Amino acid sequence: MTQLLDALRETLGPAHVLSGSDAAAFLTDQHGRLTGNALAVVRPATTEQVAQVVRLCRDHRAPLVPQGGNTGLMGGATPDAGGQAVLLSLGRLNQVLAIDTDNDTITVESGCVLATVQQAAFDAGRLFPLSLGSEGSCTIGGNLGTNAGGTQVLRYGNMRELTLGLEVVTAEGKIWHGLRGLRKDNTGYALRDLYIGSEGTLGIITAATLKMFPLPAAQHTALLAFPCIVSAVAFLSQARAGFGAALTAFELLSDTVLKLIAQHLPEQKIPLESLAGPWYALIELSDSEGEAHARERFEAVVGQAFEDGLVVDATIAESLQQSQGLWRLRHEALGEAQRRDGRNIKHDVSVPISRIPDFLRATAAALEARFPGVRPVAFGHLGDGNLHYNVAHAPGQSVTALIAQEDAIHEVVHDSVFAHGGSISAEHGIGQLKRDVLPRYKSEVELDLMRRLKQALDPLGLLNPGKVLAA
Repeated sequence: MTQLLDALRETLGPAHVLSGSDAAAFLTDQHGRLTGNALAVVRPATTEQVAQVVRLCRDHRAPLVPQGGNTGLMGGATPDAGGQAVLLSLGRLNQVLAIDTDNDTITVESGCVLATVQQAAFDAGRLFPLSLGSEGSCTIGGNLGTNAGGTQVLRYGNMRELTLGLEVVTAEGKIWHGLRGLRKDNTGYALRDLYIGSEGTLGIITAATLKMFPLPAAQHTALLAFPCIVSAVAFLSQARAGFGAALTAFELLSDTVLKLIAQHLPEQKIPLESLAGPWYALIELSDSEGEAHARERFEAVVGQAFEDGLVVDATIAESLQQSQGLWRLRHEALGEAQRRDGRNIKHDVSVPISRIPDFLRATAAALEARFPGVRPVAFGHLGDGNLHYNVAHAPGQSVTALIAQEDAIHEVVHDSVFAHGGSISAEHGIGQLKRDVLPRYKSEVELDLMRRLKQALDPLGLLNPGKVLAA
């Protein structure tokens, strides 16, 4: 592989072909659970350089592992231990290429940090609505590779719905120039949708044309308490009817979540009289007609829910500062409280909204039967059926003992998801951590079609091998 390294250095410059200690930060996933090896880490600065790298690796039969912000949770951007792969870091492709306010589009390179894209849209008087906890470090390429969702999918959709066009380097090192800002284009197969969510296994996304939206004239945020999960689901239906498209977020939180925050982060204010309700929701209304109209709609819908007995307590943010404080519960405090409580076993799943109450009851019962005392830590995007169903150690049990049962706990949760018509991955992807369990929940027809697509678009199997499908 010396010839390949020499060619890469000649193409990119020696400073952008990293090895040894210079490459170490790229080779471990963000949670430190997976560490691989690579022949080198390369840092191209243009799409043409990406294409050159792909052609060189193809000529030398070297696998390629694309990486954006390295914030993924399934090991999709971590190479294997073999040390033969070239890790392709896209961080230098970080330019906002164009903003078209008449067409409401923003075109950016794949290495752009999500928060940078949000700010660029805001500066142009527009909204780019994708919102994630990692938005200060994750990149658009990674968001596209996993078809990221976040807190506003209920209103705006996930990355597939937010994307109009792509620029992609194929497995042959050719460039597909597909950065079209078209909302209607029926000229054949939807190649854009094929690459989004493929986790770098079919091609390397180097740029994207994304949708922008008008900035809301007013926003209202509230934290609501429900007497049961059935009431939370019923209120979601009422909120959709009352708010329409203005309902932009509906984030479910269990009492376990809020009690963990109260226990481990006592300085974090939870603005409710008590934590008597077993379920809570953080909701947000984004109104286009102004503050007074938004407030009136908000109070009418929530007031009716009190009368119907669906809501038992509520706090409505009276200022931007209070709204940010409520969102801090979801974005920062929740994760930190779980970290201080000890590592838990994480699941990113989706279930039809109507079946969520049954899923939660059945899964908790199944876990208790096999692993007495373990604590489900459930939260997530109720508005689109995406739950983060984490499992924490039982009181008195060590975290080590819990982790020793990780595979069995995954099986219980995923089997319940499958039984309730759901998916074992809602927004985090498959990567390498869920690759080997995927055949348990995908039909042979689906898997065969996926393998045939992989073979057609990457016949040598060099793009992110061992991710999504077995190498």
